[in-house]
Amino acid sequence: MSMPPWGEEPSADATPPPPPPPPSNPYGQQQAMPYQPYGGAPSPYTPFQATPQTNGLAIGSLIVSIASIVLCCGFPGIVGAILGHIARRQIKEDPNQTGEGLALGGIIVGWVAFVLSLVGVVLWILIVAVGVFAGSSVDDCSTDSDGYYVCD
Repeated sequence: MSMPPWGEEPSADATPPPPPPPPSNPYGQQQAMPYQPYGGAPSPYTPFQATPQTNGLAIGSLIVSIASIVLCCGFPGIVGAILGHIARRQIKEDPNQTGEGLALGGIIVGWVAFVLSLVGVVLWILIVAVGVFAGSSVDDCSTDSDGYYVCD
């Protein structure tokens, strides 16, 4: 087969040249080509996809909630719970973010810590109130003529 002169169309009976042989590896074995020449089947390789990032507020929510139980008597747990609610909303809006479980854990631990701290405060107030009222009901004490302390 001869090539037509420059600028002229090839004839209809012209066939494309055969594909080059696949490259060989150092061990002498033939390997398949990573692509199909001349518009063949698509490549088996998929394009790079970015891995989703974990939402920072979800991580912060869980950390604040746990720290509120361990270090701060539970009151900052409400901050962790609120951060968790915000993180869940952001994760639902953005498909490139993960951390739904972290946010949910921060919400649960935060609210539990906050409720336990409120229960603790109410119990403390009750104990102090009972102590004040019980102390006021003690009979009056005084010293007698011999100098002894006597309660009536």
